[in-house]
Amino acid sequence: MGVRRKAREIAVQILYQADVAGVPFKEAFATYEGYFNPSRKVLEFARELVDGVAQHQKQIDQTIEEFSKHWKLSRMSAIDRNILRLATYELLFREDIPPKVSINEAIELAKAFGTDESAAFVNGILDAIYKKKLKES
Repeated sequence: MGVRRKAREIAVQILYQADVAGVPFKEAFATYEGYFNPSRKVLEFARELVDGVAQHQKQIDQTIEEFSKHWKLSRMSAIDRNILRLATYELLFREDIPPKVSINEAIELAKAFGTDESAAFVNGILDAIYKKKLKES
């Protein structure tokens, strides 16, 4: 498994823990690192992702709700919500990551951690966000 894919998995797990348990991102990150001790490269990219989501969470959440017709964030499964947060952060704020990569990685995370419907749900919302971003460019 590549460094970035592993880092995204870790980032989603940390975002999930912070969301569900209500702990600060730094505490969730320290807990993960203490138990699993991933490589430095993986950890660095995971930290960039988690910090980025934390820094822009209000805008990210507003964007997700704008494109998730009839779904409030609070009604989404916690794993879907946090996969969407991570991928939306990448789409909106990481020009170094191609949008199709962000979307594909999110779909793979949804397949691995979500329900049978998660991948299609995540794909639909991210595709809509991406198409709007293209129109604005």
